Amino acid sequence: QVQVVESGGGLVQPGGSLRLSCAASGSVFSIYAVAWYRQAPGKKRERVAEIHSDGGIDYADFAKGRFTISRDDAKNTVYLQMNNLKPEDTAVYSCNVDLSETIRWGRASRNYWGQGTQVTVSS
Repeated sequence: QVQVVESGGGLVQPGGSLRLSCAASGSVFSIYAVAWYRQAPGKKRERVAEIHSDGGIDYADFAKGRFTISRDDAKNTVYLQMNNLKPEDTAVYSCNVDLSETIRWGRASRNYWGQGTQVTVSS
């Protein structure tokens, strides 16, 4: 069994910063890729950033220059550092994890979502 938990959201003023964490725990053997998504009220979910096990990183255009994704393999945790936040960044941020999970008869590739963390940017 694998659990994926996001943390670090909150209320911040425009121009402020937050660091989100996405931690995978349980029967994780290895992580292939982790992507951060966000969804604002009344809007479609959109991908924010993604990081792969080979070090490859990709950002949405709105995130370039303001957000940084990084990982700590020892902790099975991926971070999203968000700087110069704007009101339009207000959303629920969730992470999606592609991983190899240890199961009873070996290993299996699985995909998990966390429950999300609210980010509100407001003065």
